[in-house]
Amino acid sequence: MSERSEKAKELFKSGCNCSQSVLGVFCEELGMDFETAMKISSPFGGGMGRMREVCGTVSGMFMAAGLMFGSADSSSKAELYKRIQDLAAKFKEQNGSIICRELLQGVESSTSPIPSERTESYYKKRPCVELVGDAVEIFENYIKKQDQAKV
Repeated sequence: MSERSEKAKELFKSGCNCSQSVLGVFCEELGMDFETAMKISSPFGGGMGRMREVCGTVSGMFMAAGLMFGSADSSSKAELYKRIQDLAAKFKEQNGSIICRELLQGVESSTSPIPSERTESYYKKRPCVELVGDAVEIFENYIKKQDQAKV
């Protein structure tokens, strides 16, 4: 695991949601202050507001990709969407799905808007900490490949 990946895991363990933990470790490089990163990614935890849809780690990775490779106009939508599909495919290949409820299979998972208490048992049952680390490493490796392609 990379240093950035470990930092993201620590953010999650300190109470940040999965999406915040991923975006938070890239915010400085992306020209975003930490507080703004935390606010903008806050609704995406628990598979988008605990609805157990797209995993928050994946959403955080997509937000980072948008900030790094996106455009304010529609000229490069296809290129960005291809990047997003590539990142999603890598995450799915590594973890079996990009859907929160599927990743939490076997864990009693409520869609109540009230977040689960972060206990030792919570961390033992859920793969979230590892998924945070995976998403960060996938995006780091993607950035490295893009940089190498430029040379």
